[in-house]
Amino acid sequence: MKDSRGARRRSGLGRRSGTVALFAASTVLAGLPSLARADELGPIVGAFLGQHFDTFEVVQFALFAGAMTAALASALWLIRERGRTARQNTTLRTKVSALNVQVARLETLATTEGQRAVIWEDRDRKPVIIGTLTPETGAPPERSAFLAFGRWLEPASATQLDHLVAELREEAKPFSVTVETRRGVPLDVIGRTNGSSAVLRFENLSGERAEHARLALEHGRVVDTLETLQALLDSLDAPFWLRSSDGALAWVNRAFAQATGHAQPVETIAANAEFLGNQALKAILTNRDDAGCYHASVSAVVNGDRLLYDVTDATGPYGSAGLAVDRTDFEATRSELNKTIRSHEETLDRLNTAVAMFDENARLRFYNQEFQKLWDLDQGFLDSGPDNAMFLDRLRADGRLEEKPDWRDWKDEVLSAYRAVEPREDVWYLPDGQTIRVVANPHPRGGLTWVFENLTETIDLQSRYETLVRVQGETLDNLAEGVAVFGQDGRLRLSNPAFRRFWDIEELLEREAVHIGQIARICDRRFGNDELWSRFAGMVTGFADDRSDESGRCAVSDSILSWTVVPLPNGQTMITFVDITASEGVERALRDRNEALEGTALLRTRFIRHVSYELRTPLTNISGFTALLQEPSTGPLNEKQSDYVGYIAESSEALKLIIDDTLDLATIDAGVMELDFTEIDIEPMMREVAADLAPRFAEHRLDLVVRVAPDMGTIYADATRLHQIMINVLSNAADFAPEDTVVTFTCDDGENGVRFKIRDRGPGIPAEALKEIFDPFETGKPGRRRGAGLGLALVKSFVTLHQGDVTIDSSPERGTEVTLFFPRVPPGARMAAE
Repeated sequence: MKDSRGARRRSGLGRRSGTVALFAASTVLAGLPSLARADELGPIVGAFLGQHFDTFEVVQFALFAGAMTAALASALWLIRERGRTARQNTTLRTKVSALNVQVARLETLATTEGQRAVIWEDRDRKPVIIGTLTPETGAPPERSAFLAFGRWLEPASATQLDHLVAELREEAKPFSVTVETRRGVPLDVIGRTNGSSAVLRFENLSGERAEHARLALEHGRVVDTLETLQALLDSLDAPFWLRSSDGALAWVNRAFAQATGHAQPVETIAANAEFLGNQALKAILTNRDDAGCYHASVSAVVNGDRLLYDVTDATGPYGSAGLAVDRTDFEATRSELNKTIRSHEETLDRLNTAVAMFDENARLRFYNQEFQKLWDLDQGFLDSGPDNAMFLDRLRADGRLEEKPDWRDWKDEVLSAYRAVEPREDVWYLPDGQTIRVVANPHPRGGLTWVFENLTETIDLQSRYETLVRVQGETLDNLAEGVAVFGQDGRLRLSNPAFRRFWDIEELLEREAVHIGQIARICDRRFGNDELWSRFAGMVTGFADDRSDESGRCAVSDSILSWTVVPLPNGQTMITFVDITASEGVERALRDRNEALEGTALLRTRFIRHVSYELRTPLTNISGFTALLQEPSTGPLNEKQSDYVGYIAESSEALKLIIDDTLDLATIDAGVMELDFTEIDIEPMMREVAADLAPRFAEHRLDLVVRVAPDMGTIYADATRLHQIMINVLSNAADFAPEDTVVTFTCDDGENGVRFKIRDRGPGIPAEALKEIFDPFETGKPGRRRGAGLGLALVKSFVTLHQGDVTIDSSPERGTEVTLFFPRVPPGARMAAE
């Protein structure tokens, strides 16, 4: 047994040694191409190793040897590639480091103050803006405002730059131009393309470059102005010329060239042709005034026609300039007008109707024979050209006009026709019984034409008058209002049944020509109204020049009458009486109810103020302890406790705002709110409000866009209340506008003030809700972000205190636009300043 195990062990060792030897042999023999068959390898390998192997073992070991050879070759190749890759990585790291240094240098250069670049990398992406310009340029730092070139560049520069940028981005057309800001600062602008990117670079100019740019811009403006003036002068029909210091023509317009028979002005200048004669040219040189100007009418022959010109010539640093205005047609028209006027005067002198013309100074310029005959005035007085007021006073003094109790008012009313636009018509009743229809026809250039038509012989005048009286009588008889008309002598001229019924004087009025004194005595005996009727008698029979309406109330038995005294023409007086017994009772009830409502409102105001003040103490404690808990020195809080404390702080602040708003409303309702007017710059105020509300708009995913011109100026207002107004309106827009929309906040000039507009793209406000939008505690639609409903009520109250107005325009399609109008200087601010 031991011998057999030893033999087997020796056999195994021998086999492992043979395997190693076989691997070495096969490795050597693997590359022998001459051994084509495996069966030929057996003897060779056996001879090499001193052992015998069969064909299968030779093939197996040959394959193993080939695989090991390939693995070794691959390992050698990988080791070599890894070394090459490491060397490449080292080279790339060196290049990246150099590029980072270069990028840092470029960023430092780009962000240096005085340069700013706009880079468009893709048509659909927003541009990237780097760098800043100096503050004196007035360039806004915000991207949207900076890209709106028209806001901070001069209009001409902004238009030019917009055009060049469009060509740069669409056609890759580079440019270099100098532009000017609204503050007069020149900037150098360069546009270039780099692959698919477009770069626009702004650079501040300094030193000689800035001065040269300013001079170039100024020269451009001067050239543009000169070309504009030349274009204007070239379009005139009047010849215009410009001469150098030696008197030679330097520039003329087309009218000058046509007057000299040339088609183009350059031909006239080349020929030094003149359309004025030599004597006229000498007169221009020798007859200038002290200021170096010449003005006279000069005749000249142009294209075979003799024309009359108004020539004006003035000297200047360059030489002289002149203008000739053709007044030939004007003189012909004036001559024709004078002929027409004389013909019209001759025609009017033959009319049977009195006609008089007064000029713009109200002085008599023309009258016909019928006018002199109607008023029987001496010709010397009429030829002296009296004014219209003197003419009326003369007629009154001669007794030609009916005496008026309020003569001055009547005369002023007649003379007011000079200020009228349309013709006026009146009827004058003269003391001699004549009735004159008077027509005052205003002239377009001032003055009046008076036409006096005698209607005395009109057949139906009396008939129409009597018909009018009957209609008037029937109307008065059926009125519920009592009417009585007294003459200047105090006697009753007209009354209706209602008047007689009110004062129970039926039997007295059956007599004729009852005097007001008799009515006063009877009313005193029956009703004790002697004082009232004595007052009526004084107003009826008085001789006051200035009579005016008077009214009042009186008690008659169980009734209350409202009376009115109205002066009438011809010295008459009308007294009316209306029974207001029923309306007086209603008025008294309404007054009592109003007093009760005012008491309730006062009680409510006091209650609100009391409750608000009482809430402040615990709220202050809550806010103080909350702030104390948030201090690190108090002690650490876990995340949930910090959140709870934050919620308490936010709720306390919201409750404080509600209490403040409630107190403000109570103060306004009590009428004790006082405003502290100061001068406020509009643009900074709007920017400050937008900055305060930026977190809130960002929380609601809204964009707030402020549009206001830098030169909008100032207004006088209470700064705190104005800020509160804007915050409340914009907060309301933030609460109701849909997410991912834009809210615009703009300001523009209005009539005698400014208009602030806040517009959102929300769902709009229903028409029924608009009626209650400014009521306190109105919170709008349910389901929206809501508050206490005091914001818009305060806005309305504060704007009203500023003498302003609030309007809301809302629809589902357009959204909601709130317009706040403020006068630039409210009356309250003006009085405070004084």
